[in-house]
Amino acid sequence: MTAVGFIGLGIMGAPMAVNLVRAGHRVIGHDVFGTGPARLAEAGGETADSIAEVLATAEVLITMLPDSPQVEQVVLGAGGVFEHAKPGLLYADMSSIRPETSRRVAELGATAGIRVLDAPVSGGEKGAVDGTLSIMAGGAAEDFAAARPLFEVLGGTIVHVGQSGAGQTVKAANQLVVGGTYALIAEAIVLLEAAGVDADLGLDVLAGGLAGSRILEIKRKSMVAREFAPGFRIDLHHKDMGIVLAEARAAEVALPVTGVTAALIAAARGQGYGALDHSALLKVIENLSGRGSTTR
Repeated sequence: MTAVGFIGLGIMGAPMAVNLVRAGHRVIGHDVFGTGPARLAEAGGETADSIAEVLATAEVLITMLPDSPQVEQVVLGAGGVFEHAKPGLLYADMSSIRPETSRRVAELGATAGIRVLDAPVSGGEKGAVDGTLSIMAGGAAEDFAAARPLFEVLGGTIVHVGQSGAGQTVKAANQLVVGGTYALIAEAIVLLEAAGVDADLGLDVLAGGLAGSRILEIKRKSMVAREFAPGFRIDLHHKDMGIVLAEARAAEVALPVTGVTAALIAAARGQGYGALDHSALLKVIENLSGRGSTTR
């Protein structure tokens, strides 16, 4: 049993923390809002009122937060992780944030004797609940090896992809592929329906052929049914596409399809769909074709 501190108990963090409890670990969770702490307590975990309380016990710390500013506040801010952590703490940030933020946290952590990994995930809420996330980790190989037993509770694909910040760059690449795939599936649905073809049957065929993907496997039915309960919100994907575009600029590469995908996701947010699942890109494509309603 490992004493694991877990900060950030939202859509992704709460089921991840619960899975660690079910695997036999002592989990001390902290969040400032939402139902996550109650879910953790019901599963047998512990809840803390402050970061200091989490770190008084934790041997390993995991954070799962929305964006770079939240990570900077929780980790670097007054009363934050680095203020209370003891030297030797193993800290894995599993948020999806800017690579430069991860590198800065790792550099400051090394100065304080804290072992830092950036380990963002892919797989959405279902992957978090099922413990089948893909985990892409950046940082020292020995720190990755130390964290791997916990990662194996949370995910099925677990890869050390390089030094600090590399995990976030791989996650950025993941998000551009996911966003582009959703956009193309949305276009396929609009085309099939406009041509009078049953979209359910058409996507069943696509899912079984070369066009098949994990997204088609788990999302095609809900997309055709226009069910967009958030597993991963448009708002967060919009944030991630900003990271992708910034990384492309820094690397001096042209990613034209990524630019179009980012614009479609921005349009989804602008049309009021930010709180919906990212599969709601279908609504944007429908609106572009005059076949949807911005109020639906």
